[in-house]
Amino acid sequence: MVDKATRVIELALALALIVAVVLNFANVIGRYGFGRSFLAADEVQTYIMVYMAFLGAAVATWRGLHLRMDVLAQRLPAKVRKALSLVELILVIVLGGLVTWVGWRYAAQMYSLGVKSQTAQIPMWIPHGAVAAGFGLMALVGCLKLFEKR
Repeated sequence: MVDKATRVIELALALALIVAVVLNFANVIGRYGFGRSFLAADEVQTYIMVYMAFLGAAVATWRGLHLRMDVLAQRLPAKVRKALSLVELILVIVLGGLVTWVGWRYAAQMYSLGVKSQTAQIPMWIPHGAVAAGFGLMALVGCLKLFEKR
C-alpha cells in the first residue's frame, strides 16, 4: 500500500515538473517572441520545486535512497549495523516530527494571517506547507520502517 502511495506521489511530482517546464517554455516564448511574460511564472515554478524537493525526499526515504554516509558503517559488525539502523530510524522519526510540528505551526500562522505571495497571489501557507508535508511523511515512513523491523 505504501509503495502505491509513493508511486502516486512520484507521478504527481512528475506531472508538476512537466507543468513547470511548460510554464517556463511558454514564458520564454512570450517574453522573447511577443514581448510579454507571465509575471508569476518564476514564483509558481519555485513553489513547484519546493514541493518536489520535500515530497520527493519522503519517497526517497521510503525506498531507502536518501543520502547517507555509510562508508564506515559498512565495515562494522552486523549487530552494530543493525543498532545503527535503529538509531537512524529513531532520529528520522524524532527530527521529522519536530520539523513537521514547526512547519505546521508556521504554515498555520501564514494561513491565519492571510499572507499571499507578491506576484501570483498564492496563499503562502501552501508553499510553506510543503515542509510539514514532506517531513511528516518522512516521520511516518520512519515509524512504518521501525514497526517493520520488529
